[in-house]
Amino acid sequence: MTKPFLRLAALTIAGALVLTACSSNGGTGDAATGDAATDAPADQISLGLALSTLNNPFFVSLRDGAQAAADEAGVELVVTDARDDATQQADQIQNFSAQQLDAVLINPVDSDAAGAMLAPLLEAGTPIVAVDRAVNGAEVNSFIASDNVAGGKLAAEALAAAIGESGKVIVLQGVAGTSASRERGQGFSEGIAAFPNIEVVAMQPADFDRAQGLDVATNLLQANPDVVGIFAENDEMALGAIQALGARAGQDVFVVGFDGTDDGVAAIDAGTMYASIAQQPEELGRAAVEAALALLAGDSVEATVGVPVVVLTAK
Repeated sequence: MTKPFLRLAALTIAGALVLTACSSNGGTGDAATGDAATDAPADQISLGLALSTLNNPFFVSLRDGAQAAADEAGVELVVTDARDDATQQADQIQNFSAQQLDAVLINPVDSDAAGAMLAPLLEAGTPIVAVDRAVNGAEVNSFIASDNVAGGKLAAEALAAAIGESGKVIVLQGVAGTSASRERGQGFSEGIAAFPNIEVVAMQPADFDRAQGLDVATNLLQANPDVVGIFAENDEMALGAIQALGARAGQDVFVVGFDGTDDGVAAIDAGTMYASIAQQPEELGRAAVEAALALLAGDSVEATVGVPVVVLTAK
């Protein structure tokens, strides 16, 4: 059903990165080059990948894509799991600095907190690539991410179609302070504003977590029993909401998620989730590694590499 679309988007991402990495001036957008260009053999290059969490299939896939790219290039990839703890991620970044890794890839727990923890590495000229979530308060060399604002708008349009452009809906938000949550929420709010007969009656964080999605959705549904639609800013929260809905999921209440994970696609096939906005986490990880290696080679890389998203439905 969806795999041809996913493959097409993945090819688009890879092609865009190759073009920017090979361009002498970084194309038409802002570009960055690594201050720490190296002629070291590939097997002597070490990259650090600081992930917000591995307790989420999306970030497991992102790690796998990054690892595959590192293996193909013959470089070492050191992966850490912050378990959604910004303090723990700061310690891990400090360890990367002590290990003198050649470049660092970061998927921040908290975009606002990431700038300060990366400052010593940036001052030392270590190339930094942010992936999936932006870094605020510091200028990294490149940011690899899905177009979350556009994805949020697509989610709004999908949910509107599911509920006949009328009725009450609730929104399950991600981790506060992350660019992914902020941008997806922004896109959804802008998109849903085009449908005057749809009312957003509640918005509450569930931290991108399935168990919290279940708890928050249960409480919001009890307070708003006439809700007909739910937008969750990732598939994990959407799957929690589906658990809260029980037999109502896909019948009386329609759910739209975000990420296009395997579990999300399975829920779409089962009819309990109406749609998901699909990202390609493997390609995000792969593109981040390729950007880091391009920077180390002294090549120009776009300051922002946008990754397209697509709507997955059963139709």
